[in-house]
Amino acid sequence: MKLHRFQNPEELNQQFAKQITECLAKAIHQRGHAYLAVAGGKTPLGLFKELADADLAWEKITITLTDERFISPTDPDSNEFQIKQHLLKNKAANAQFISLYQPNIDELEGQEALQNRMSSVPAFDVVLLGMGEDGHTASLFPCSKELAQGLETTDNFLIVHPGKAPYKRISLSKARLLKSRNIFLQLVGTNKLNTLEKALSGADPLEMPIRVFLHHPEVDLQIMFAP
Repeated sequence: MKLHRFQNPEELNQQFAKQITECLAKAIHQRGHAYLAVAGGKTPLGLFKELADADLAWEKITITLTDERFISPTDPDSNEFQIKQHLLKNKAANAQFISLYQPNIDELEGQEALQNRMSSVPAFDVVLLGMGEDGHTASLFPCSKELAQGLETTDNFLIVHPGKAPYKRISLSKARLLKSRNIFLQLVGTNKLNTLEKALSGADPLEMPIRVFLHHPEVDLQIMFAP
């Protein structure tokens, strides 16, 4: 784990976008295609704006989400809606996108359809995580009864019912998120830094799921922080 500090969110977004661009370009050069999984929420929107103008062979890049709310992709609260508004535009408009939204996700047919979509994706080249002040990441919430499943399953995803957050969720599992060559955690604000310090001071991932990535012996987590 390494903590990178920036003077402000603007500097973070600019430098972080350059680093992600380098990772994706390297993947395209070595394997012909790059795979990127990004967090939702407001924190990465400035980063997405920078990435959307990056000089990359975007037609050779596939993007998906670490988690999604079970609402229509046309709803502004949808992570997919935000991705399409802020990332899949300008130069990045040519990227391929894999949606996590599946209308019939509660049925076996819907779960199999999403499982098949995600099974076609090899290891991610970059995973961008966020973190809530409760220590959740993706939609692995400490307040959800499905958390233990999300930390133990070998499936690509799971359905989550957060006890203290709105909407049913679809989240990539711990195992699927760990299947990545580079994992980053983007944090903005002193409250998030305080949460990080609390997470580092303990070990129980059921209390703070982000600990899975902070303490994993095989994960070189890169934390990008700005006040």
